[in-house]
Amino acid sequence: MYRNNTESRHRNNIELCIVIKKRNFMLDLSHLITEQQLPETKNMDQWSIPKILMAMNKEDQKVALAVQEQIPIITKVIETLIQKFKKGGKLYLCGAGTSGRLAIMEAAECPPTFSTPPELIQGIMAGAPESVFHAVEGAEDNREKGIEAAKEKHICENDMAIGISASGRTPYVLGFLEYAKQKNAATVLLCASTPKENFMDFLIQPQTGSEILTGSTRLKAATAAKMTLNMITTTSMIALGKVYGNWMVDLKPNSEKLIVRATNIISQITGCSKETAHQLLLEANNAKVAIIMYQKQCSKEQALQYMQEKSFLNI
Repeated sequence: MYRNNTESRHRNNIELCIVIKKRNFMLDLSHLITEQQLPETKNMDQWSIPKILMAMNKEDQKVALAVQEQIPIITKVIETLIQKFKKGGKLYLCGAGTSGRLAIMEAAECPPTFSTPPELIQGIMAGAPESVFHAVEGAEDNREKGIEAAKEKHICENDMAIGISASGRTPYVLGFLEYAKQKNAATVLLCASTPKENFMDFLIQPQTGSEILTGSTRLKAATAAKMTLNMITTTSMIALGKVYGNWMVDLKPNSEKLIVRATNIISQITGCSKETAHQLLLEANNAKVAIIMYQKQCSKEQALQYMQEKSFLNI
């Protein structure tokens, strides 16, 4: 099976190379900051390991500041997203390569953290599912495939689509956003370079600069993208009542570690014993519901009704 898959990928790569040669053009990426050489590391191949690590760490320290400069526009994106969620909308994260893996990871991390349904925040990656584990060369170059992927999701005006592309020019991602825009969904491009097109509603552009390894945007550019996605999903969930104080009261207790964490959260917030907290968690299967049950001295059904009356978003 593995050999067959490997041979198939090899044939696909050969076919792609033939297609590219037939196109008879040279794509100019010289204007992209992420494709330009970082002078400070031009002799990196001759350095010691500690020197390489110090250089990487120095460059990584620039990432948080680059994201910080984007907070005003990130704030507007989050405010829009909250309204979309309240209208029953969804968040779609689309990318290719490293950006696609970030999209999938972000979407996958929300259900266990906030007990959101898998369809609420979805990750879309060019060439998936194979591309999640193996590079599918050329998958990102097909704009029509991006449009098709968006159509399959039945995107509407209540939704938001965030395209992640370090270069700002990935055809698959732009195709996805293009269709989302046509359907009046809110559209966001998260990139590290000046985008090829600018039809999106919001542009988040952390200026992370050249990479220590020229063109390797899985480094600073990807780190900035992950930090930004963390901000968007976490802050929107806080605003929607998924957090109490700084406690993740809506986590899904589906592992031993998370059961212990949820029990501790209930105990810390209510002041009850861990034994009582654990029993409440067994009955409620949700820390937030268990806390209300304890504080109101009510049943699970009554706690859920109370949450509904107080407009807790039941997602």
